[in-house]
Amino acid sequence: MNLNSQSVNSCDTSSQRLADIVGTMIALITLILPVFIIAHYSSTNVENNQPSLTYNLSHTGD
Repeated sequence: MNLNSQSVNSCDTSSQRLADIVGTMIALITLILPVFIIAHYSSTNVENNQPSLTYNLSHTGD
């Protein structure tokens, strides 16, 4: 029998549950938010930053 073992308080259980929820939310935000930011800025910059390709097809004669 281990004399150092203690029963888990309900307060400890609820605070650990809250910590688990907050940690999960932080993890999800950390993983998802950068994807949305990159997708937002890359989709607007692709349309605006492509140079227009024009070729001069005039023939200076022989």
